[in-house]
Amino acid sequence: MASSVPHAEILEFVGEKLAPELPLKIVEISGDLRPNALLRDGDADANFFQHVPFLRSEEAAMGMRFAVIAAVHIEPLGLYSRRAKALADLPNGGVVSLSNSVSNTSRGLSLLQANGLIRLRATDAGVNATLDDVIENPKNFRFVEIAPPQLPRSLDDVALAVINGNYALEAGLEPARDALALERAEGNPYANVLVTTEDLAKDPRVLRLGTLLTSAEVAEFIRNRYRGSVVAVRPS
Repeated sequence: MASSVPHAEILEFVGEKLAPELPLKIVEISGDLRPNALLRDGDADANFFQHVPFLRSEEAAMGMRFAVIAAVHIEPLGLYSRRAKALADLPNGGVVSLSNSVSNTSRGLSLLQANGLIRLRATDAGVNATLDDVIENPKNFRFVEIAPPQLPRSLDDVALAVINGNYALEAGLEPARDALALERAEGNPYANVLVTTEDLAKDPRVLRLGTLLTSAEVAEFIRNRYRGSVVAVRPS
């Protein structure tokens, strides 16, 4: 199970160019599919769509643990606007759309703070920030939390949207070009990972896929295809 962009594209490269012999069947995530539930239920052997903070929130909700096989790439979260050419031009009282998933809300708020748009209350390490933790909001932004796939569609209706890299790419945006600000890749804890169940953690097929996904060849493919909008954990 994989998101269509860039995850499925990366898997297709692996299957076609690096390991045609690997029995790789890619099912793209769409609609209301819950990849971790399908993995739990045995309908998939692995998935590739999420970062570890999201996975941990899923594990807490589902009451089980999964196995992380490999950290592959980072999709820098970005700030996008169709009404402003720069962050300084954002209007007072403008609406800002954020992901409604707990880990990505916190991630988006951190990006807004990193760019001087808000200030968050100091929290203990590992605690997810929420809108209640916004203690300074100089431009009086109004925040709305919506489902991550809908964030690109919100651009026509908001002053600023905080959009996940994969959904930006799927919507035809080029994060490295179109975002007013992007997360730093260095030290970023939100690397997208290959995940399986604890029972399949030593399955040779899954381990082989993890090795291929973290190869120099895949890193070069990511660099050439996505031009900074997706960043390989392993430099090419």
